[in-house]
Amino acid sequence: MKINGEIENVRDYPSPNPKVRLTEITYWSEGLRVKGLLATPITEAKYDGILYLRGGMQGVGMVRPARITQLASHGFIVFAPYYRGTRGGEGRDEFGGQDRFDAVNAVDVLKHFCNLERIHIFAFSRGGMMALWTGILRDDITSIVTWGGVSNTKFTYEERVDMRRMMKRVLGGSPQTNPFAYEERTPISRISEIDTPVLIIHGMLDKNVGFKHAQLLENGLKSLNKHVETWYYPEYTHFFPSEVNRKVVDGACQWMKLQQS
Repeated sequence: MKINGEIENVRDYPSPNPKVRLTEITYWSEGLRVKGLLATPITEAKYDGILYLRGGMQGVGMVRPARITQLASHGFIVFAPYYRGTRGGEGRDEFGGQDRFDAVNAVDVLKHFCNLERIHIFAFSRGGMMALWTGILRDDITSIVTWGGVSNTKFTYEERVDMRRMMKRVLGGSPQTNPFAYEERTPISRISEIDTPVLIIHGMLDKNVGFKHAQLLENGLKSLNKHVETWYYPEYTHFFPSEVNRKVVDGACQWMKLQQS
């Protein structure tokens, strides 16, 4: 079996930003070839790394070059795994099951390119639970930002009627018929193992990932005396207006740079 995080293939990828180079990486994760997109500033310097963990499922909510080049333009090297079973990657997306290791092992991919040891996680939607699992399973993460992030898979089943058929198929049933599959994907019971600052960003009108995901995570971290900050927006849903979105990304990038390893 190949070593987790070992790079199998590298190819150039079109970039929407002339100051940021994009590269598609094929890497090994638990015996599978998985793909992801790397964004590197053209200017040579010392950069922190960001592991960007996308939302969605399979082809829905795919990694957007514009988003990761936006993050890279703030002075980061960014790697965004597609997760297994997507865009030619082997295996199948398990919505936070064994595919969580595609995020965990992607940290080692990022370390091949970073010239600083500081690795941050910036996650959106479904990526929130992937981020928490990565923080639980690794001890080399500097900070975690989870934006509109899932923290409880059972909540997602209850909220997203449109996703129930997919979740039953992927998880092997509903929370009533197969509760273990939902509990096994939900990281809250193990957040005591997260020893890095966490920033929670959430629109309080969010219908895709309800605000109670943020409250559950915040309360859990605070009860354990963990370092947690919250940016809540009472007027916004899962998707922020573009100008507000840009300002929040700017602020989150500054927040990450201020965190201590």
